[in-house]
Amino acid sequence: MNCNNSIQVKNLEVTAHTTPGHAEIADLVKADRVHTSLYTSAELFELELDRIFSKTWVWVAHVSEVPETGNFKTSEIGTQPVIVVRDRKGEIHTLLNRCRHRAATVCEHRSGKTNSFVCPYHGWGYALDGSLRGVPHPESYADQLEKGELGLVRLRTEQYGGMVFATFNQEIEPLDDYLGAAKKWIDLFMKQGAGYPIKTGPAHRFRFPGNWKIQLENTTDGYHFPVVHRSFLSSVNKQTEEMLNFVGGSGYVEDLGNGHSVMVMIPELVDLETNLDAPIPDRFVELAQALREDHDELQVRRIVRAVGGSGFNLNIFPNIACSMAFFRVLQPLSVNETEIHHAVITMDGGPEIANQARLRMHEHFQGPMGFGTPDDSEAWERVQRGATAGDELWIMLNRGLAGEQPTADGLRSDVSAETGMRAAYQMWKKLMTETQDGSL
Repeated sequence: MNCNNSIQVKNLEVTAHTTPGHAEIADLVKADRVHTSLYTSAELFELELDRIFSKTWVWVAHVSEVPETGNFKTSEIGTQPVIVVRDRKGEIHTLLNRCRHRAATVCEHRSGKTNSFVCPYHGWGYALDGSLRGVPHPESYADQLEKGELGLVRLRTEQYGGMVFATFNQEIEPLDDYLGAAKKWIDLFMKQGAGYPIKTGPAHRFRFPGNWKIQLENTTDGYHFPVVHRSFLSSVNKQTEEMLNFVGGSGYVEDLGNGHSVMVMIPELVDLETNLDAPIPDRFVELAQALREDHDELQVRRIVRAVGGSGFNLNIFPNIACSMAFFRVLQPLSVNETEIHHAVITMDGGPEIANQARLRMHEHFQGPMGFGTPDDSEAWERVQRGATAGDELWIMLNRGLAGEQPTADGLRSDVSAETGMRAAYQMWKKLMTETQDGSL
């Protein structure tokens, strides 16, 4: 039996023509492993779009992407196209990118600035807040067109720390509560502005032939780093190589609740504002010297720290990672295809030489010609291919389980533990098995 066409656990079988029930889905996630069908089942993928991406908070933008009235970006929640836009009152909206007349998208640009959105098919026009403003030749409707009820569908949208999230679920808990213990890590991540506002650059987009959860696991997977990224480690100086040789070090992975997790690789770089009198790393000595021409020593050290990035990766379930010095956004396309967006973080109004240094570092690892992205992508593709082998094999997630300890926020284990993955799959299980009233 091929796992692409059915789900089989013990004596339970769900064919490609039926919807698995809650009991069958619950049996796919154990404390230390998950069933391979989570990567390969098209039926589960369709349920994920409905029960996860349509029911929880999903990251859609950073405020720097829509800084002024009329600024917009197009994005997706699951596979549904949306527009994130700032209106004339300064409020940020998330709108379904679908004309209420005959369903054509009203915006095809990735980003830009506009006064309104006009459907290219029949010319229906919408204001920045999504309200319907104009319809060509309205006389044919004989005063029966209810404009107030035909605006672009507006999703619930909330922000924290410059991060913009949206949801279809009007009954969901406030974003602050959903983020919970992850909020303090977002605050720490945003210290990369060194006193300047955070600004994201254009995203490097690419696709890989694999399930979205394979990439979700990767952000808090320290175990793979010295193996997959051996070529990258050979391309940096000795001091940097030693800093990044964190497996077996004093770092840790922590479950933060609601599927969120953090992997701390370099504990001394968790808070970029502390211990600023520490020696400047060799790779930044020239940058520091150039910055001293226009900045005092304290600000030089803050900027250099910001360029180097934070010493941790933060995963926010289900689709965004704050990863050292960039945002990594995942967009599911199908059960075996995912699009990734890598957006580098810069200092808005900060010194150009520092922002350029950040961009070069990003290109070195995450860029299309860098070391990290191609190596990771090959590993993810191999996981997806391997997942089609064997009918009743499981994905093991038991690394670090024996040493896991409770914390005020959740659970913690060593830096190479699979604690973050276990956290994400328990949240996956919760959302996939909840009923309409929130019960299990």
